[in-house]
Amino acid sequence: MRPTVLLFDIDGTLITTGGAGKRAVLRAVLAWAKARGLTLGPESSAFSFGGMTDRAIVRRILVEAGAPPTDDDIDALLEHYLNALEQEVSGAIGTKYQLLPGVTEVLDAVSDRAGIAVGLGTGNVERGARVKLAHVDLAARFAFGGFGCDAEERPALLHIGASRGAARLGLPLEDCRVVVIGDTFRDIAAAHAIGADCLAVATGGEPLESLREHRPRWAVPSLTDPSVLRALLDPNEPKLP
Repeated sequence: MRPTVLLFDIDGTLITTGGAGKRAVLRAVLAWAKARGLTLGPESSAFSFGGMTDRAIVRRILVEAGAPPTDDDIDALLEHYLNALEQEVSGAIGTKYQLLPGVTEVLDAVSDRAGIAVGLGTGNVERGARVKLAHVDLAARFAFGGFGCDAEERPALLHIGASRGAARLGLPLEDCRVVVIGDTFRDIAAAHAIGADCLAVATGGEPLESLREHRPRWAVPSLTDPSVLRALLDPNEPKLP
C-alpha cells in the first residue's frame, strides 16, 4: 500500500457538539463588541460555520457587523473563545455531544498500521480541537494535524497537516497519498486544492447528494458505510462515477 496520510475533520465528521463551539464563538464576540460599545445583530452570524476556520469565522462575523478586526483583535477574541469553549464543553452532557457513528471502529482499524499517519485537518485552532476531542476521549488518537491556528485558509492548513503526516512517515509529501475526511463542501474544495483525495461523509448536515455535486472521490452517509475502510486503505478503490 502506498504510504498514506489521513486527515480527519472534527465537527460533523468525528463528533457533534450540540452547538458548543458556535455558542462559545458568539459569547466571545459579543463580549468583545460590548467592551467597545458595539451592538452586533443576529444577522452578523447568520451563516454556516461548517468547514470554516476559527479565524475566518470571527473575521466574517465582525466584518458582517461593520467592525473589521485586526489580526490582534482576532488573536484576543480567540483567547476569549477558548475560555468560553472550555466552559461550554465541560457542561455538555447527553446525546447532543457525542461521537458520530463509526468513528471508533474506523480509528481502531487505521491507527497503528505501518505506512499510515492518522491526523487532523480542522479549522479549529489546536487548543480548541483538543478541548473538543478530550471530552469524548479522542484527543490522544491524533498526534498531529493541520489546524486553524496554522493558517486561516483551509487548503493551507491541510497542506501543513499533510506535511506533518509525511514527516512522521519519514517521507517527502510527494511520496505520500493524502486523504481528507470531512463533511462539508469546503473540505472537498480544500482537498482538491492540495491534490488530495476526499472522503465526504453526510453526518454534518449537508445532504449526501449535495456533497456528491462537489465531486469528492467518495461520499458516504456515515463512517459506518462498509466502503469507508476500503477507501481509506486502498488507493484503487473506485471513485464516484
